[in-house]
Amino acid sequence: MLKAAGLYCTEARMAILNVLIEAGGALSHDQMKQRLGKKHFNKVTIYRTLATLSNVGLVHKAFVDKRACYFELADNCTETQCHPHLTCTKCGSTHCLTEISLPMPKSPHKGFVIRRQQIRLEGLCPMCA
Repeated sequence: MLKAAGLYCTEARMAILNVLIEAGGALSHDQMKQRLGKKHFNKVTIYRTLATLSNVGLVHKAFVDKRACYFELADNCTETQCHPHLTCTKCGSTHCLTEISLPMPKSPHKGFVIRRQQIRLEGLCPMCA
């Protein structure tokens, strides 16, 4: 993935990509840091790595919740549309709903141009339902 995107395979890039692959969904910076465990990359390294991976289209910002950005692999999304996410209101877990396809809306208001659609739903996950 990294070489195909024209990036060097650094330890931080490989570790963060592996965490996102294993997670199978969107993670916040803190969740990534926790899952990286003993690797002990500092906050700046994680933020810069996520920015680099975002710039080449391997990762994208899925949504923002309570001022925390959640990132995920960009393989299930297009430049204009991200698949919906469901955040469980009981346990706080977030799940990708890649099997749901929603049409891109057109603005009913004059002058507005919609460039990207991100949908975040709230409800209960299967474990909490």
